[in-house]
Amino acid sequence: MRLVIASCSVNYSGRLNAHLALAKRLIMVKADGAVLIHSDGGSYKPLNWMSPPAVLKVSDPDEHQAKAGIQEVWTVSAEKSDDQLSILITEIHHEIAHELGTDPGLVKDGVEADLQRLLAEQIERLGDGHTLIRREHATPIGPVDILARGPGGVVAVELKRRGDIDGVEQLTRYLELLNRDPLLSPVAGVFAAQQIKPQARTLAEDRGIRCVVLDYDEMKGEESGAPRLF
Repeated sequence: MRLVIASCSVNYSGRLNAHLALAKRLIMVKADGAVLIHSDGGSYKPLNWMSPPAVLKVSDPDEHQAKAGIQEVWTVSAEKSDDQLSILITEIHHEIAHELGTDPGLVKDGVEADLQRLLAEQIERLGDGHTLIRREHATPIGPVDILARGPGGVVAVELKRRGDIDGVEQLTRYLELLNRDPLLSPVAGVFAAQQIKPQARTLAEDRGIRCVVLDYDEMKGEESGAPRLF
């Protein structure tokens, strides 16, 4: 990873043309060939960039550029298209390079797969008398997250981290199919999520679907940060 703080202007040509006027910016050159140009604002999004695979070539300015105060010309060319990024550097204020090595990647916690596993292990959170039939019960339109048996019969559970109307619609389609199976019918629905939007709750309850809010930290055996009355 190479980080350069420089006063520069930038021209981009290819599928569209773009120009950044002279200013002090951060230029990131990654080992995979990506080049990103950042300002001190705009959160994580670069002002302009070239995605890999790309080739960076550093050259001296021509006579006209040199008279304009340009010290170096960085040309970044995409290998699979005609896109080109031209960085005209008038002054380099700071530069550092460091080998970062192989990154292990982002490990997501609290995704729907984690909720599904934990709820299958703690199926009693659906209420007394519930037992697990199976996870990922196949249907022609996709798998139902959890199929369980409750005091009143079979229960289909759709799990989301944040429950919205689309999730209720998805569960409704599953229920329509499952209730055609005489070996399963009647099948009730449970919409379970860490958060359920008011509109989704209203739609679910209108369709006879029960809503269950899951405390992920508590399910993991950790203390939840949510306020409690008792």
